[in-house]
Amino acid sequence: MIYVYGIAGFILGFIIGQMLLLFLLRGVSKEEILNDKYIHLKYGLLNWAVASLFCYGAVSLYKYYL
Repeated sequence: MIYVYGIAGFILGFIIGQMLLLFLLRGVSKEEILNDKYIHLKYGLLNWAVASLFCYGAVSLYKYYL
């Protein structure tokens, strides 16, 4: 059952990370996003970090309450 909470937390974190990226990158052109490798690295890792943080939080809450 802990896997279900971990996966659900990861998916929720990934969705929230995408919404965060939508907010952070709203003033950047599509061409710049596609061509700048620094943006790929910086914001790509940010999204995975948010997803991992939510996954860890979901598993921690599961362990705390059960």
